[in-house]
Amino acid sequence: MIALSAIWLAYEPGLAGGFLFDDFANLPSLGATGPIDNGPALARYLTSGIADPTGRPITVASFLIDAQNWPADPLSFKRTNLLIHLLNVTLLAFLLLALGRRSGLTDKLAHNAALLGATVWGIHPFFVSTTLYIVQREAMLPVTFTLAALLAWLTGRDRLAKGQLALGIALELTGLGLGTLLATLSKANGALLPFYALLIEHLLLRPRDTQPLPRAHYVVVGLLWLPALAVIGYLIHSAVTLLGVGKPFGRDWTEAQRLLTEPRVMWDYLRLLWLPRPFTTGLFNDQFRVSTSLLQPWTTLPALLGIFALITMAWSLRKRAPLWSLAFLFFFAGHLIESTSVALELYFEHRNYLPALLLFWPLSIWLLAPGKIQHSRIALALVIVCGLGWMTHERAKVWGNTTEQAVLWAKLNPESPRAQSYAAQIMMANNQPQWTQARLRPLLKQAPSEIQIAFNLLGTDCRLGGVPPADLEATRQALLSTRRLGLLSFQWLSDAIVQARNKECSGLTMLAVKSLIDAAWDNPATRNQANWQQDILNLRGQYALAEQQPHSAYQHFSAALLTQVKPAVALEQAATLGSAGQQKLALCQLELWEQQPKEKARIGFSMPSLHEWVLQKQNYWSHEIISLKAALQRDLPTNQRNMNCPTLAPTPVLATIPNAH
Repeated sequence: MIALSAIWLAYEPGLAGGFLFDDFANLPSLGATGPIDNGPALARYLTSGIADPTGRPITVASFLIDAQNWPADPLSFKRTNLLIHLLNVTLLAFLLLALGRRSGLTDKLAHNAALLGATVWGIHPFFVSTTLYIVQREAMLPVTFTLAALLAWLTGRDRLAKGQLALGIALELTGLGLGTLLATLSKANGALLPFYALLIEHLLLRPRDTQPLPRAHYVVVGLLWLPALAVIGYLIHSAVTLLGVGKPFGRDWTEAQRLLTEPRVMWDYLRLLWLPRPFTTGLFNDQFRVSTSLLQPWTTLPALLGIFALITMAWSLRKRAPLWSLAFLFFFAGHLIESTSVALELYFEHRNYLPALLLFWPLSIWLLAPGKIQHSRIALALVIVCGLGWMTHERAKVWGNTTEQAVLWAKLNPESPRAQSYAAQIMMANNQPQWTQARLRPLLKQAPSEIQIAFNLLGTDCRLGGVPPADLEATRQALLSTRRLGLLSFQWLSDAIVQARNKECSGLTMLAVKSLIDAAWDNPATRNQANWQQDILNLRGQYALAEQQPHSAYQHFSAALLTQVKPAVALEQAATLGSAGQQKLALCQLELWEQQPKEKARIGFSMPSLHEWVLQKQNYWSHEIISLKAALQRDLPTNQRNMNCPTLAPTPVLATIPNAH
């Protein structure tokens, strides 16, 4: 309890922080279709996840502990995250105790080393960015289920050793099977649980077995190779596939460059785990230099050889130092999915939350073992815990202060466009546009494709009196060349249309906004992205409405809808037209959607397909469209009642929008 209380106190200042980044991409689904206060709403919410093929439904469900609607208070989410972290510390202590007893440690040393090893892991400052980042509950819950599964498996193994065959097999199968399922449904790297069990079995347990266990146990262990080999096969397939496609979508590196870069990333992880500091780059690592060859940068080859040597050494020490061997091989196994061939972003601190579980246990045993200079080693253990606690407390204080956090991250990540953009947003909210402009303008010259910087610079210009032509042209060039057009970009452009129509910002005219939409359409990456095409066509429709060209807007909205026929798109377009006083065109838009052939939703191998099936079974979209049509019919002006729906143009393009005036 003392250790758990100390960890809570270290983290407590961070509970005052707010939502961040991916929180806003994931948590609004709590209210996307209304409050979650009935069975159908719950089914829609639980199937709303889009991350991983599984949608991470366990993690999604866990957010219901804190809110059943959106927006919500971040405090409850952060407090639950911290409680899960404390639960994980407790489970880890029990696992280390169980492993210590089975590795020949005295009962006293096993207890003390388990407590110290779990405490060092739990109070380590490197995991503040996991625990206090709400959405990273998806990284925490796999740890919960992994630890519980391994404890159940070890208990079952003991029962088998005592001849309790039925109970032992039940515990082994249930622990590993159900644990892997729940961990994977929390996040895909939960599928690595079989690797951990295999490492513990072959490095620690089997060499110490005094007599063979019942054959059923070896069958269970043998079955673990099936999911393990499936994961390895997937990683190999991913590497082979991506090596032939150049740069994966949305990435600035090739698969070969990723594989060369990750060893350097791993060394940086290990450095921060073994030589911790209170403040790190945090959530911003987009400035991490990509390895373009074995010698660019020069650390690439040494890092690659070093990782190979470390893994080889850990394997070679499996008999002489099995605990160290297990700790490091466990660490590398935990990085198999997120730090190898899958085209994820290169670097995130939270990826170490699970792999580092055993990393400090062998050190804890050495610090507390009887023998020479024992008192000095115990004193060192106290210094380590207190030092880590202080660093975690200092880092948590930053996480509890949004402004300080943004400024510090910008200072620690001077070449990170994301860090600078985030700081700009916060400083703008604090009414400091001069500070923002002075940082963003030179940064955009260094990184001309970074659309976040460009948009924030224009926002700053507006606050300072107007957008100069040079900044507008720089933003246009960024839209032409960026590989990261996305929801935030389209939302910014949508807001810019409103600003220009209302003449809220000097220099940001309708003609200027049109040039930006043109640039997004002309971006070469747009040609291969139906989602981008649909969003840009929708922007064209909004632009035409702002220019009081409703029929042109209808043409563009229709083209957008036909790009990807989605009921949500039709509803939004109809609502936009209706809000602009074009109820008849809004009804035409819904009629166009109804005329399109609909495929019957089938449950496939992904959560989005299940979500579509749920919506179809509930007739959700049909009800929403009927409701909107009724409202539009009720408000339909007399002069629109006899109007026919316009004939669709064959290929509406932005050039058909009249120039702004």
